[in-house]
Amino acid sequence: MDYKALSEKLFPNIDKTPDFWEEKYPPRALKEGARVTRFAPSPTGFLHFGNLFTCLVSYKTAKSTDGVFYVRVEDTDQKRKVDGAIEVMLKGLSLYGIVPDEGVVAEDTEVGDYAPYYQSARKEIYQTYAKSLVEQGLAYPCFMTPEELDEIRAAQENESIKGIWGKWAKHRDLTFEEIEARLENGEAWTLRLKSPGDIEKKCYFDDMIKGKIEMPENVQDVVILKSDGIPTYHFAHAVDDHLMRTTHVVRGDEWISSAPIHLQLFRVLGFKPPKYAHVAPIMKEENGGKRKLSKRKDPEAAVTYYAEQGFPSESVNEYMLTLANSNFEDWRRTNQNEPLDKFPFNLKKMSVSGALFDMVKLTDVSKNVICKMKADKVFELSYEWAKEYCPDLAGLYEKDTERATAILNIDRENKKPRKDIAKWSDIPDYISYMYDETFVPCYDLAGNATPELAVKVLEKYIDCVNLGDDKDEWFARMKDLCPCVDCTPNVKEYKQNPDDFAGHVGDVSTIIRVALTGRTNTPDLCAITALLGEKAVKERLSAALAHYKEEV
Repeated sequence: MDYKALSEKLFPNIDKTPDFWEEKYPPRALKEGARVTRFAPSPTGFLHFGNLFTCLVSYKTAKSTDGVFYVRVEDTDQKRKVDGAIEVMLKGLSLYGIVPDEGVVAEDTEVGDYAPYYQSARKEIYQTYAKSLVEQGLAYPCFMTPEELDEIRAAQENESIKGIWGKWAKHRDLTFEEIEARLENGEAWTLRLKSPGDIEKKCYFDDMIKGKIEMPENVQDVVILKSDGIPTYHFAHAVDDHLMRTTHVVRGDEWISSAPIHLQLFRVLGFKPPKYAHVAPIMKEENGGKRKLSKRKDPEAAVTYYAEQGFPSESVNEYMLTLANSNFEDWRRTNQNEPLDKFPFNLKKMSVSGALFDMVKLTDVSKNVICKMKADKVFELSYEWAKEYCPDLAGLYEKDTERATAILNIDRENKKPRKDIAKWSDIPDYISYMYDETFVPCYDLAGNATPELAVKVLEKYIDCVNLGDDKDEWFARMKDLCPCVDCTPNVKEYKQNPDDFAGHVGDVSTIIRVALTGRTNTPDLCAITALLGEKAVKERLSAALAHYKEEV
């Protein structure tokens, strides 16, 4: 077989050699140990939480070593392309602080010396390497029709190894003349790898997460170019990862089964393979068992869910790191105010079997993140969210932005800030009593507070309330009120002699709290009273007093 002649026959328009592309895309000038990773989406749909998680792992792997993270778009299957999908994905990544150093940085916008980063624009490159494989006798044209392939699939139904190999690879050894005749006859062909695999041998690789993996060698003559000259994923990713000088490929563990094909392609092409890190899927508990997070069943599978609910990106990132590295929470406890990029991320600290998604945990993490934010930041972020997802809240904010910020600052910037807010969609209910438009009176009491006691307390308090009180003055006023309504200002004294009193200072403040907010549990009541304003305070106290008088 004259393989040189065959390569020219199959690829008459390819005049470059692999050396041309090797020179055009030289090894990167990075410090020793710097890792080059990528996110390689297909433009076929929305950003899944699992994609975001895997992408974060890839991003952290590069950034923790002063390396490079790039985005490559795998768009060779134009039939499945969804317009705008890449823009949506990139915006989703950016929202969570994942900004590529190079590659596709916006729809149809590329940055970097290893362009093009759209696979659909790299056809000449792939065909150059395909031609080189043919020239070396390592690939061959296959003329099997769809009907013939269907017959082989049916015949292999009970075979342990499926695909085109062994006796089924019937075009592997066609002569040059036979190939030439078929080409002249206009028969469609695909290019297949002439696999050097041995059914008796194993391939081994050290996965950065799962450790040493042993699998049978690939013996299939896989398709590397389809009949339209476009590469398959297997071939394209091998060429691209080599020429873009990718050092570490972070991907879902569903790709482990393809690793023997990929490692074989790297070897046949003469490339050093990247290191693989196969990420286990995010799991969810259901009916006592576990299953993969599903974009069909679980709304939280879509990254857009977190924006819609108003989880800050900082919270989602913090939560993802609890899933990604087993030592993150210990690090956070001892580094409470450090930014996330200070965390020493390590692939080897990842779960082998798959992290468990827990909405309760995300909520707790987010409460901790939000409670540390300054009021200005809480206002800014929640206002941006409200303008898109909750116009009623945005309208309340816009009435008086300074007052809105002050409301959000109640019990915030102190040593033990409250943790009432887990996401921005919690805010409308959380602050509803601060606005007449959204305040819903509720006069249900708690503890020792009774309607009879409430009447006495409100009759006294309505005449002495002072919105100018500071916290200490306000509490002193509560204590001074106690003897006037048969209560004790000392909770301990009440516990010792409960029959001697109608209640204690806590019950007195509860009555006022319920009257002003409709709730038994709120942040600092002194600050609430001051921000409500004299008119609202007097009106609400009067309405509550009238209600309890009716009950009595």
